[in-house]
Amino acid sequence: MKSSVVLEVEGLKTYFYTEEGVGKAVDDVSFSLDSGEILGIVGESGCGKSVTSLSIMRLIPQPPGRIEGGRILFKGDDLLDLPESKMRKVRGNSISMIFQEPMTSLNPVFTVGRQIAESLEVHTHLSKKEIRARCVELLTLVGIPSPERRLDEYPHQFSGGMRQRVMIAIALACDPEIVIADEPTTALDVTIQAQILDLMRRLCSELNMSILLITHDLAVIAEMAQRVIVMYAGKVVEEASVTSLFKDPKHPYTQGLLRSIPRLDHDAEELESIEGLVPSPFNRPEGCGFKNRCPRRFESCDVTPALKAVNDSRVACWLYEKEGS
Repeated sequence: MKSSVVLEVEGLKTYFYTEEGVGKAVDDVSFSLDSGEILGIVGESGCGKSVTSLSIMRLIPQPPGRIEGGRILFKGDDLLDLPESKMRKVRGNSISMIFQEPMTSLNPVFTVGRQIAESLEVHTHLSKKEIRARCVELLTLVGIPSPERRLDEYPHQFSGGMRQRVMIAIALACDPEIVIADEPTTALDVTIQAQILDLMRRLCSELNMSILLITHDLAVIAEMAQRVIVMYAGKVVEEASVTSLFKDPKHPYTQGLLRSIPRLDHDAEELESIEGLVPSPFNRPEGCGFKNRCPRRFESCDVTPALKAVNDSRVACWLYEKEGS
């Protein structure tokens, strides 16, 4: 593993076993995350983004879920091989996670300070006085005024944006090397969203931590990430720098996502949508997962394409074999 790479996911497969059958939520996903990098993972709901992040943290509910294959390398160790006792030392300490909805992630019966302090109590040897001082420092870092007083308040006493800041404070408590942010601004209005994204970008730069940013919003990706992975039907279909992706998207799915974004320089009637729905993980089509929605499908799409280097990107699409690119 290269020295600049802090996380490497290789051939990850996460399946769910139910009465309906076997759901292949994540099916052979590979990518790497560099030190200090913000890497975006984008795609519609049901593409496998959140399951990928939960697999990295080993938070997949078992049963019905099971990680069936692959490796997740962090500092030379495969997280999938670690006993649960050692994984608990990684989770919340070296790798932290900001979950989608803070009101369901924060416990309503405990104060905010108690919830921030929990990971410090588990992962450090600080005294109670030092832990409280660290909690005040964290609330100050994420921009919450009157931190001493607000530590003793409960989640319902905070606005949505402030609750999300608390979630970020919890994630940063032990100075992690990697923060996984799963739709961190979904439930927030546009103004608060901009503040949270600006905060995350600033903290990434100041603390030199890596962020794995999971979202369905390409506008957030354009503002935040240096590199982006596009997922569809449990697989990576395109990987590129943000500049390359927006300037010259390769995969028909990525092209469709970009055409569906409203733009000031286009008439409203030009806005497009991708016909159809993401296939169920219990009923993926043979071959390319996007073929039933793709306007450019042809015979070869009945076979699963591999990720192939095309200019500055990697793309899983038979069009580039056909066109000899």
